[in-house]
Amino acid sequence: MDDARLPVHLWIDAQLAPLNARGVFYYIQQRGEKNTGTVLLKLNGLAGQCRLLIQQRDLDGNLGWMHALQKELVEESTVDSYIQRSIARDPDLWVIEIEDRDMDNPFEGNIIT
Repeated sequence: MDDARLPVHLWIDAQLAPLNARGVFYYIQQRGEKNTGTVLLKLNGLAGQCRLLIQQRDLDGNLGWMHALQKELVEESTVDSYIQRSIARDPDLWVIEIEDRDMDNPFEGNIIT
């Protein structure tokens, strides 16, 4: 890792700590490669629909997020199927589910379109 980025497991811990303080439930479904794994974020609104975001960097190298399924809101069963296929293809992937009725992304970075 030549660009001195924080290992992903430490970055995730730092991003999730405020959720603990606010009482927001999250679950790490898949722990990927601790230094360089990519993050897939399932934002569960608890009403059958979710947002599924995948971590990306923009052209300037800034951390951001893209909708993994081309839509902002997706049925939970569709999201779960996508996650299972993604884990099968990429064992280094981190998968985090956050239960939040507002489906707000608590992680740093903007939506990349």
